[in-house]
Amino acid sequence: MLKFLSLRLVRYAVMTFAVTSLSYLMAVSFFNPEAQLMDIMGGGLDPEASRANAQESLRRLDLDPEQNMLQRYWVWITGIITAWDWGRMPNGGFVNDEFAIRVWISTQLTLLATVLTMVIGIILGVYAAARQYRMGDRVTTWYSYFTMIVPVPVAYLLVQRGAIWVNELTGRQIFYVTGFRSIGVEGTWNQFVDMAAHYTVPTVAMTLFGWAAMQISQRQYLLDFVNADFVRTARATGLTRNQAIRKHALRVSFVPTAQSIAFTIPALFTGTVMAEMVFNWDGLGSWALRALHAHDVNSTVIIVFYGCIIFAIGAILADFFTSLVDPRVRL
Repeated sequence: MLKFLSLRLVRYAVMTFAVTSLSYLMAVSFFNPEAQLMDIMGGGLDPEASRANAQESLRRLDLDPEQNMLQRYWVWITGIITAWDWGRMPNGGFVNDEFAIRVWISTQLTLLATVLTMVIGIILGVYAAARQYRMGDRVTTWYSYFTMIVPVPVAYLLVQRGAIWVNELTGRQIFYVTGFRSIGVEGTWNQFVDMAAHYTVPTVAMTLFGWAAMQISQRQYLLDFVNADFVRTARATGLTRNQAIRKHALRVSFVPTAQSIAFTIPALFTGTVMAEMVFNWDGLGSWALRALHAHDVNSTVIIVFYGCIIFAIGAILADFFTSLVDPRVRL
């Protein structure tokens, strides 16, 4: 297993380096932070003075627009390799510091919702497949398709409105629908209660409207194996349908589900822009949008790097879970 994991780590490290480097070179070629800074400095009044000030400001931050892409790439990659320094933003902030804050906020927002989405989706998929065409299967599958066609902002606003209705009905501030903490809360227990009140609404919204794809795919995988020859043979020996599913089809159906985790985890972590905007969590998604709008090369590239790392972790977890559910797979 160690040899397999080592080879996988080397492969993903090479892919991450190539994708991140290519992203940097493309961003340097297409982004124009100098123009953004000129707008901020009032470039319309004195364009030449604003351009000179913008160039000098970027030069002090190792973002010299006069250098070609290979010169800037060398400065950038040298800083990362020697000091793990991802550089500065056009506003003077350090990318490392800003990234640490934003990724922690996004992780808090998505971690529990991601786990709940996968667990509930798999359980409901198995439940629906075991009761194919019965009321439980129809209701569960209909709900999943319904949540897939509802626009995400509308879905989140519905949950948000429901939390406000509960607050109004009880006359108390049970749930917070925006932000991730209150200012001035002291004491460990009070901080925990405040955190739970902020976490509940976005977590419920992302879970209720997030498990649909996992539920439908798990249902379909299990139904495919329920009709397979080895399951029909097991039923011919006297097993009931549910016994044949539990002993023979269920374990095999987890193999494609485990492999899909590699693509589900990065999608959930990087696809939270809407959740951050609706619930006012200033995390990685909002920061990414601001970085693109400001033509911030270093911030944009570290987000690409983060996406590669999350994908690699998801892929390795998928291989690990596949080996657990399928004895034929050897790591």
